[in-house]
Amino acid sequence: MTKPLLDLAELLPSWTLALRAERKSPATVQSYQTGVTAFLRWCESTGTPPELTKANAQTFVADLLDSGAAPKTAVARLLGVKQFSAWLTAEGELPTDPLFGIKQPKVDRKVVEALTDDQLRALIKACSGKGFTDRRDEAIVRLMAETGARAGEVVGLDVGDVDLHHGMVTIRRGKGGKGRTAPIGPQTATAIDRYLRMRRTHRLADTPKLWLGADNWRDFNYHGLRHALQRRAEAAGIDGFHPHKMRHTAATRWLRAGGSEGGLMALAGWQTREMLDRYTGASASERAAAEARKLGLGDL
Repeated sequence: MTKPLLDLAELLPSWTLALRAERKSPATVQSYQTGVTAFLRWCESTGTPPELTKANAQTFVADLLDSGAAPKTAVARLLGVKQFSAWLTAEGELPTDPLFGIKQPKVDRKVVEALTDDQLRALIKACSGKGFTDRRDEAIVRLMAETGARAGEVVGLDVGDVDLHHGMVTIRRGKGGKGRTAPIGPQTATAIDRYLRMRRTHRLADTPKLWLGADNWRDFNYHGLRHALQRRAEAAGIDGFHPHKMRHTAATRWLRAGGSEGGLMALAGWQTREMLDRYTGASASERAAAEARKLGLGDL
């Protein structure tokens, strides 16, 4: 007698609950869910039995790529399906993980250029003004440019996470659930202080979240931050801006100023050298040229 297939759709809510219990970030949970639901839709549209097999997963990814999906998207979708498969195995729903060892599609690494010093100054200038959003956006730009904090980490800050007296910002829960502290200089601290003084008049001033929305009532989430910074970037004449560019900018400026790679990894919350190379690769030759000129090895 053939064993009936697992009802993957029925088990999806239980897996989602487990991910939340593991304190996975909402973005991670959403990404994993999207991968599995995309796989189930693909099974239905192609008449494929909804079964987790290497052949099904590989064909699913191949069809994604053939339909024009970016390799990075295909990798994310496959990761969600793989994580689901691993959870089903750990829960005893499957005897062994059928997707263990499956290879992901190769992803070309895009070179992300950091903002130049002139562009960064222009971005800060675009936030000039005495309004609530002006003070807020300048403080955010300076904070991200100095600490390299991720956009999600920035919007997740509470008022109590900022210690202006000691020049420290505490990121309670970074990527992977790891916390860290990041130092800030006087200019960033001053910008945050100006914002905090104006924040006292906000209707939500008694709430813990550091950053508040405009119009005296709105919450401020990732989408609000992205919209605010993109609007400032447009005013500064910066093309192709996205918030993640600030992380590349902070990393590049750190190394360009002579900061150590180990210090940068600790500041940014990176665990592997690969992440360091990914975020600073665009400026590697520039730094090497500057170092070569300083060494003067041709002076014989």
